[in-house]
Amino acid sequence: MPRATVIIPNWNGASYLPTCLDSLRRQEYHDFETVVVDNASQDESLKILRERYPEVEVIVQPRNTFFCGAVNEGIRRSRSEFVVLLNNDVEVDEKWLSSLIGAMDENPSAGMIASKILLFDRRDVIHSAGDLYRRDGVPVNRGVWEKDEGQYDDQRTVFGACGGAAAYRRAMLEEIGLFDEDFVMYCEDVDLAFRAQLAGYGCIFAPGAVVYHQLSATGGGPLASYYCGRNFISVVAKNMPASLLRKYWPSIVGAQMGYLGESLRHVREPAARARLRGQLAGILLLPKMWRKRRAIKARRKASDTDIAAMLS
Repeated sequence: MPRATVIIPNWNGASYLPTCLDSLRRQEYHDFETVVVDNASQDESLKILRERYPEVEVIVQPRNTFFCGAVNEGIRRSRSEFVVLLNNDVEVDEKWLSSLIGAMDENPSAGMIASKILLFDRRDVIHSAGDLYRRDGVPVNRGVWEKDEGQYDDQRTVFGACGGAAAYRRAMLEEIGLFDEDFVMYCEDVDLAFRAQLAGYGCIFAPGAVVYHQLSATGGGPLASYYCGRNFISVVAKNMPASLLRKYWPSIVGAQMGYLGESLRHVREPAARARLRGQLAGILLLPKMWRKRRAIKARRKASDTDIAAMLS
């Protein structure tokens, strides 16, 4: 059995898969398997996989289960020590996997390893050097839009990892659960990172795990605006400890009001209207997310002080 399974969710990604899979063939680390979970694609994805990548295991979903459903199915069908998630619209450096697995081995208490994600067409611009989470309930990509001049080339602790290129310890996932499919897409990785932090698992940023991302090639626009509007609220409601909610609620409400005002100012734009619908959906989901706190609390090991120290 390989130590790692690379799981790639795919929906009509025929134009992206060859770049992604060819870069996996060039990895200097070889103790891994690749699984593509296809979300009922209607393009040439399955033909390309069958004819050009026989080494790849393909799981065909009967319908589009979006990001969470696809990666969860891949995780359930694999048995390796490490689960590595990868978007189909990326190219990975040849040292990507060796850096991720090396960081796991060097940090046995870590449950997550974050990649260094650069823009595909501007390879000196950072999209994420690990994820941060602010006290006002807003997730942030560390270093986003900065020119990469080595300022993030130290291995260090971060709040979480972007699920588009991240490694997870299976033992952690078995303890805290897989991705919450109620999130559908966007912020599902933030929710998982928060649950992991509460359970005492850290996240390490591995600067040598370099990925080049074709930003929003398979997402973005009104869809992203809707789910971010909804899921920012859900992450807070589900995970933020009660004492920190009492402490930070003015900032949390202020951030949401800021998004509301910005959307209203641009209400003629589809993305702004989608964000408004998302915020309303997030409010309607509050009772369900609040009920999920019980299971999280039962597994909790980190103190409120520990969590507050991880917020920015």
